[in-house]
Formats: sequence, structure tokens, C-alpha cells
Amino acid sequence: MSLTSDVKEYARTVGFHLVGIASPEPFTQAEIDITQWLGEGHQGEMGWLNQARTRLATRPAELLPGAKSLIVVGVSYRTVEPDDGPGGRVARYAWGADYHAAMKARLRSLGAYLSEQAGRPVKSRTFVDDGPLVERDAAIRAGLGFRGKNTNLLTAIGSYVLLGALLTDLDLDFDTAVPKDCGSCRLCFDACPTDALDEAYHLAAERCIAYLTIEHRGPIDADLRPKLGEWVFGCDICQEVCPYNASTRGRPHGWSEFEPRLGTRLDLQGVLELDDEGFRQTFRGSPIKRAKRGGLARNAALALGNRADADTRPILEHAATTDPEPLVRDAAGWALARKNSPTN
Repeated sequence: MSLTSDVKEYARTVGFHLVGIASPEPFTQAEIDITQWLGEGHQGEMGWLNQARTRLATRPAELLPGAKSLIVVGVSYRTVEPDDGPGGRVARYAWGADYHAAMKARLRSLGAYLSEQAGRPVKSRTFVDDGPLVERDAAIRAGLGFRGKNTNLLTAIGSYVLLGALLTDLDLDFDTAVPKDCGSCRLCFDACPTDALDEAYHLAAERCIAYLTIEHRGPIDADLRPKLGEWVFGCDICQEVCPYNASTRGRPHGWSEFEPRLGTRLDLQGVLELDDEGFRQTFRGSPIKRAKRGGLARNAALALGNRADADTRPILEHAATTDPEPLVRDAAGWALARKNSPTN
């Protein structure tokens, strides 16, 4: 076997379901597209998405001097099917433990393997959705899949896939991109409740439920609140309707770290009753902690307002008058008004 084949086999051995090799040449088109997207103001409050970071993220060779290869990996996070009962909906990737640590540990193991096989200390740098690298574009170049109209990477095992990369100074054979697209399908467009997918392959993040429930720190616009439904952390709607996720036959199961820790839905009343320390303890080691207590409680209040049942008024009244954060009191007040509306 060649060194490239050995590397790919080892990556699969440590658990990655997809692996490909890409050139570290600049991602010129990605820089153009992201620059235009930033100019349109779609980054919302994500100030870290700026031109300086974009330039660095699209030039892998500047991230690791002497870089010669970019190993891109993917792992399915599909475990169980979501509960269809009441409760706060959470994006699949956040049902279990934080994926960053799980993936980085395996990527570091892959880096050590490179040095062992090369017989010398191999320089490498790992990326798991928290460093300046356009991982989705790298995955496309490495042949892992293609970009869907919902802007997700669509692969042979679906789009419930987490990406990571190992940039290295080791010479490896490159893979080629997959020449596919979504054709005339527009299911994700029609399903998005906030019209965040305003055109093919383009996301208006400031309207995306995932952005609103995680990254957006202030009050959510009144016209968008009813459209959040019961989503309290992230959103999977554009993936749930995608034909690439329609079947589970032959699809790999996600790692044990991704198994649900608190179920697939959150107790909305329980979320509103958490104080700061309770939030930290409940969501320690979970991606959900990124929303912070105030953000998650805001989302829980809005979700309660979007539910048809009437037995949630007492908890909303309590939150509207006693929660220490104005953000949460505002959301609870809106939810109460919505429940008291003649149309509800």
C-alpha cells in the first residue's frame, strides 16, 4: 500500500467515516464568495467573521509554513432519531458531548501516525470548526462531497457530518472533487420557516434559526419569533427534508460521544428554572453551553410561547417578572402575550 492509502486506512481505524486528501493551494473562489457575503452583512453579530480571518482561512499554506497536504475527515453524528414529543428542539450535533475534543483527540493520533510512518517529526496543525480554515471547501476539494443548496456539505453518508482537517508538511496524493449538485430540488428552500435560504447556495445567516438561537445575543426580532417553533439550540430543518438524509440504510452510526446526554429535547420549564450555576452544571461539556444561560432561557420562553398548550403560563409569568436578565423577561412577556392573543 502507498503512504496515502496507509494514512486513509489509519484515519478510518480511529473512527473517521470519511477521509480525503486535498491540495493546500489557496481557495480563491471561497475567498471571493465569503468577501461578497460579508459585504452583504449576513454575518450578523459574528464579528469574528471578518476579512482578515477570511484571507487566512482560504490560504492553508499560511496556516502552516511548508504545508504540502491537507487531510480532511468527516464523521457521522447520526445516532438515534429525534423525539417527536413536546420540548425544546436541539440540533443533532449538540445532543451529546462537545465534538471538538472528540475529533481533535483522533486527529492528534493521526498526526502522530504520520510521523511514525514518515520516520521523522512531521509538522501538522489540526482544525475542527474553531480555527481559520474553510473546512467545507477543503472537504469538497478532497472529494468528500459537494455543496448543497442549503450550503451544507452533502456526502455519500448524508449531511449529518462533522468535519475536521489535518494540515501537514507530508507529501500525499490528492483526491478529486465530486462533480455533483442538487439539480432542481428545492425542498430545503420550501421548508425553511425564516426564509434564511434566500437563493441557491446562499444563506442569510441573520435569519437562520441556528444563528438566532446560538450566536445572536440580543432580543430576536418579533416577526421571527413565531417562526422559531420549539427550536432552542440550532436547527436541522434543511437537513431533515434533504433527500441525502432520507435513508439510514448502510449509514454509519455516530460515535458514542454523540449519543444524547439529556435526550433529544429539552425540558423548557426546567431550562427557565436554571440559574447560572445550574446552567453550567447541566450543560458542562455540551455544545449547548455556547448559548449561555440567558440565550437558552430566552429561546425556551419563546418556544413555550409557540406551544399551543395553556399550562405554561405560570412559569412564563414567573420568568417575565423575576428573571435576572431583561432578555429573558422580554421573551417571557412576549410568550404570555402570544398565549393571551385571541388567535391562540
